[in-house]
Amino acid sequence: MSDLFAPQMSKEMAERRPLADRLRPKNLAEVTGQEHLTGEDGVLARMIAAGSLGSMIFWGPPGTGKTTVARLLSGEAGLAFEQISAIFSGVADLKKVFESARLRRMEGRQTLLFVDEIHRFNRAQQDSFLPVMEDGTVILVGATTENPSFELNAALLSRARVLTFKSHDEASIETLLKRAEETEGKPLPLDADARASLIRMADGDGRASLTLAEEVWRAAREGEVFDTEGLGKIVQRRAPVYDKGQDGHYNLISALHKAVRGSDPDAALYYLCRMFDAGEDPLYLGRRLVRMAVEDIGLADPQALVVCNAAKDAYDYLGSPEGELALAQACVYLATAPKSNGVYVAYKAAMRAAKEHGSLLPPKHILNAPTKLMKAEGYNEGYRYDHDEPDAFSGQDYFPEKMGRKTFYDPPERGFEREIRKRLDWWSKLRRERGGG
Repeated sequence: MSDLFAPQMSKEMAERRPLADRLRPKNLAEVTGQEHLTGEDGVLARMIAAGSLGSMIFWGPPGTGKTTVARLLSGEAGLAFEQISAIFSGVADLKKVFESARLRRMEGRQTLLFVDEIHRFNRAQQDSFLPVMEDGTVILVGATTENPSFELNAALLSRARVLTFKSHDEASIETLLKRAEETEGKPLPLDADARASLIRMADGDGRASLTLAEEVWRAAREGEVFDTEGLGKIVQRRAPVYDKGQDGHYNLISALHKAVRGSDPDAALYYLCRMFDAGEDPLYLGRRLVRMAVEDIGLADPQALVVCNAAKDAYDYLGSPEGELALAQACVYLATAPKSNGVYVAYKAAMRAAKEHGSLLPPKHILNAPTKLMKAEGYNEGYRYDHDEPDAFSGQDYFPEKMGRKTFYDPPERGFEREIRKRLDWWSKLRRERGGG
């Protein structure tokens, strides 16, 4: 009896496989969304045509086909395929894989070793790949969602080519959905707006788009077609691809900072809201806005720092969600304020000078002389009290004598710094006239 039904059971099991698994491409030409790598003129297609594969790091978001492409590469190049995950594997597992690859090599067959989440391996584990990569025991293909420059050893990166996988765009996701409809033999029960909404929900993840489609088919009754509201009720919206400690975090905070610096309040608000939506700590964003106020606005609008501190305090007082509006207001204020990095540049230049010139004594005429010995040594001799001088300005030099006068702060003629520029120019003129340098 069991033999009679074994083929039928096997077929049923196959049909129960997730849609994303059933739709895996059979060759590189079927891979969607990575044509820059797998297309006729793509890097990987050229490697296959040349009959020469080297070790590679596949870097890209989840659901972009990194695992699938690695498996297809091994098949098209006639290589044995081994797959491990850095999450579940240790040194002992690596040794077994390397030994198996050595035995195959002795038999004349090379191994493509696919390592998922390779950035999870520590430095010592990453170093263990170097000898087997160098002697040709394995062709390493590592997959990572994190920036290889930060997460992988320089020695490993020097022996592997980094290939970037892109998030699926709307056209690519649409292609996947059409393939799914052909496989299922029925249309996705969504109206046009709901279909577009599902594509957006996938957030560039091809596997997620197919999982969402599967949820829709399971939920739909005979003849039922969902609109956007109906779609929202049957599928859980995916959290945006964002990790507070990794690339997503740094990419978005960089985008926010540059949008503020570029005086684009709309883009700045967008990135601020992206991070709110992804669950970023609003007080972290408040601190970053304070930093932008002093780095990119500075004295062009001294009120910017006050506004940002007030917004941070307002969030601290109100909490979420009311407090986010205060941070949004500060964000718009910064983006629309006149920009200056004059103080920022001056600070860095002064810090370099402080490190270069060591412990130089300030000029004696500006040092206090609380003892007779210090007075005898010339401390405070010749000091002129600025408030008693014409224009409340003595023009004396305050730099160490061995260092000479330096200029660090050079305000641009923007915003409030126009007035500061006028004062500095006036004082510079008086200083020359009064012999202060």
